[in-house]
Amino acid sequence: MREKRLFYNTISSLVFQVTTIICGFILPRLILNAFGSEVNGLVNSITQFLGVISFLELGVGAVVQSALYKPLAEKNQEDVSKIISSANKFFTRLGQILLIYVIALVIFYPQFAGKNFGFIYTATLIVTISISSFAQYFFGIVNRLLLTADQRGYIQYNAQTLAVVCNTAACFILIRVGCSIQIVKLTTSLIYLLQPFLIYLYVRHHYSIDRKIKYIKEPIPQKWNGIAQHVAAVILDGTDTIVLTLFATLSDVSIYSVYFLVVKGVKQLFMSMTNGITSLIGELWAKQEIKELNKTFSWTEWVIHTGTTFVFGLTAILIVPFVRVYTLGIHDANYIQPLFAALIVAANAGHCLRLPYNIIILAAGHYKQTQNNYIIAAILNIVVSVVTVKAWGLIGVAIGTLVAMGYQTVWMAVYDSRNLIKWPLRNFAKQIFVDGLTVIIGFFATRMIVMPEATYIEWVFLAVKTAIIWIVIVGVLNMVFYRDKMQSMIHKICVKVKRG
Repeated sequence: MREKRLFYNTISSLVFQVTTIICGFILPRLILNAFGSEVNGLVNSITQFLGVISFLELGVGAVVQSALYKPLAEKNQEDVSKIISSANKFFTRLGQILLIYVIALVIFYPQFAGKNFGFIYTATLIVTISISSFAQYFFGIVNRLLLTADQRGYIQYNAQTLAVVCNTAACFILIRVGCSIQIVKLTTSLIYLLQPFLIYLYVRHHYSIDRKIKYIKEPIPQKWNGIAQHVAAVILDGTDTIVLTLFATLSDVSIYSVYFLVVKGVKQLFMSMTNGITSLIGELWAKQEIKELNKTFSWTEWVIHTGTTFVFGLTAILIVPFVRVYTLGIHDANYIQPLFAALIVAANAGHCLRLPYNIIILAAGHYKQTQNNYIIAAILNIVVSVVTVKAWGLIGVAIGTLVAMGYQTVWMAVYDSRNLIKWPLRNFAKQIFVDGLTVIIGFFATRMIVMPEATYIEWVFLAVKTAIIWIVIVGVLNMVFYRDKMQSMIHKICVKVKRG
């Protein structure tokens, strides 16, 4: 059953992320063409400012999911109901705070960021974009956490995939017929309102949850210890756009959003393949199946590092040629930024490299013990970004994120080794060495390959040639340094092919 659910979660999450990436490239391009770089920058800026409200989530979502592993594994419905009841109360209050925050944003945001558009234009855009956030906090997020913790994440991924496809089709039509950006974003919010409703119906039908259950002792003991982790995550994802809004221009925000669109898509596509692993490791830790846990972690670390190096190595080579094609014909901002591209790709690669170590920390529920790491990473990102943005603009904010990610990755690996699974640090050092060697060889082997014309067909040819070379390099190096894992993986693939 574990393997079956892991397969369902991985495939459905992968389909969702691929769909999101494809649709995510279509809509921004349509907005750029129809409304220009400044409107695109305004939309992305407002979205990030609304994302700041998730500061108030305070990491409770991750703590709730961790708290659910044990009662779900033991089929203790009473404890599950208590955790869900406590979480519902928290997120309902958060939705109420969100309402106050949106009102404040409507009043003050147009004064410093939307001066070129007028108060009504900017204020209505804020309201329309914020609608789906209300649905998430009032009755959507707790049900999603329950499904993910119970290794049924594929339910929510399928609902999200449906919403993304419907939204893209509707917005494409609305932009083509000349509707305003407010109407387009209102349609997006209304479509995304359907997601939590569909998930709620599934949970109500398949789980016996008493949402009004009474409890004396707080069922989520570390509810407030996830604060640092969550704040750091919000800062690492949202600081760059907010810093650019305050200290640069909306055109810079637009340039950043196009590059971030690519790296975020690649990152989430890659991370989607670990969603099932997170809940599996959570269950293994809850049952203290240490031998199986170490075996699973060993494979998880190798697969994530190898996959990250390959995927983000390709991205670093291909992102500028892609942006050149994607923004062809748009001349109101300079979208060709190779140094910024390399730094933002490296920073997001760091986010993925830390995944195996972060998964163990979350599975073990070590929130209080690790919060200083997250606080320091958040401070590093803010300080470095603010100090460097005036001098280097886009490059400065990318450096801030890269420094924070590098610090977190090393710290988490050391913490896991000393306090949780006792994973030897030499394994981590070896993995980092192989990652770096792969990137260096891959870069020099493919840097002379060029795209003769700025077309999607030429970019695809470039991508295929580059990918073939990188596959060979990754395969050869891992056969040298990780022969046992490569042979085991090849054997498993051959067996499945024969069975198929």
